[in-house]
Amino acid sequence: MPLEPSLQNALLAAVPNLRAFALSLCGSIDRADDLVQETLLRGIANIHLFTPGTNLAAWLTTILRHTFFNECRRRGHSVEDPKGSYEATLTTQPEQEGCAQATELRAALLKLPLDQRDAIILVGGEGRSYEEAAKICHCAVGTIKSRTNRARTRLAELMSIEQLEDIGPSPSIQAALCNDNLCWAA
Repeated sequence: MPLEPSLQNALLAAVPNLRAFALSLCGSIDRADDLVQETLLRGIANIHLFTPGTNLAAWLTTILRHTFFNECRRRGHSVEDPKGSYEATLTTQPEQEGCAQATELRAALLKLPLDQRDAIILVGGEGRSYEEAAKICHCAVGTIKSRTNRARTRLAELMSIEQLEDIGPSPSIQAALCNDNLCWAA
């Protein structure tokens, strides 16, 4: 749909001020021109949102400002990687597996004797030291170490964990089956 001539003239009249504002924001003539062009495209595409009789230049300046800051935010979350070599190394573990393993861990914990469950939750889940866990459970440090070890062995059996790779990405499972930065499994 073509624009009315008066609206076209108002858009063209706003360009010098938009360009000056864009240049003050980004400091680059080429980037400023791109920003003005993007602003005009968005303004024309959304002209139905403009209220006739109000200040078109101010409306376009707001669009330009939002466009600039949105691009800055996007750039702030990205790393320049023209060949894609850095991007190719990035991976994310699927969340579904972690949720399923966490559910499996909760079910396995319920099958442990209470003293082992308390020990593994205090040491593995809450990250307390053996000494702190021993004080809480009113027993010797060696007893907590042995209960934690038995709990880890039993959890590994219940969850069919035979090697370190079976532990998976779940932080709760890693905490339950790992100690002192070393992972243990049956």
